[in-house]
Amino acid sequence: MTPLIRLTGVRKTLKGQEEPRTILDGVHLTVHSGDSIAILGRSGSGKSTLLSVIGLFDRPDSGEYLLGERDITRVPERKAAALRSAEFGFVFQRFFLLKHLSAAQNVAMALVNGQGWLPRRKRRAQVLAALDRVGIAHLAKHKPPRLSGGEQQRVAIARALVREPRILLADEPTGALDTETGNLVVEVLRSTTDQGCGLVLVTHDRDHAAKMGRVLTLSDGLLHPTAGRVVV
Repeated sequence: MTPLIRLTGVRKTLKGQEEPRTILDGVHLTVHSGDSIAILGRSGSGKSTLLSVIGLFDRPDSGEYLLGERDITRVPERKAAALRSAEFGFVFQRFFLLKHLSAAQNVAMALVNGQGWLPRRKRRAQVLAALDRVGIAHLAKHKPPRLSGGEQQRVAIARALVREPRILLADEPTGALDTETGNLVVEVLRSTTDQGCGLVLVTHDRDHAAKMGRVLTLSDGLLHPTAGRVVV
């Protein structure tokens, strides 16, 4: 089966400093449909940079990036934006919800931005299905100030899922949540793989990482299978 994503020998050097620093130094990563992968590592090890490369916000300096069977290593920004909209969903530590809009309206924004105009009935059905998928369809009319932190993050996940992405990228999505709420959010994220989505989760929490199918550590610019204790 063709992987959703295959990175081969990906290198990335940060040059906006006094001394250029190679933060990705030949990374190899393969993500198949239904995979759930956690990435651990020290602060500053390059975890977020790796997600930026995977999500096409940044480009590798060298190496190869295949999305399905397409080589997108040097894809121009216009094409990258189209691929981000069509193939990826993103979840971050901050929720980035518009406080004056309801949960449903926040989720619907992804359809407007990603797919242009959709008939109102179809748009509403997709939004409610996404909210139901994360267990908060009953809160569709609530605005963010009336939602808990965990509920707001579920709205953000629903927004990422409403376009039915093939790959979901989550960057420290529980960093602003308490332990119990964070556990619930991670379970919601992991459940997205049941329908074939590929999930890559960057986290500092080993307990959350352990709920994924595969746990990798980014250190010295390379991904390694995780064993023992990782200091983050």
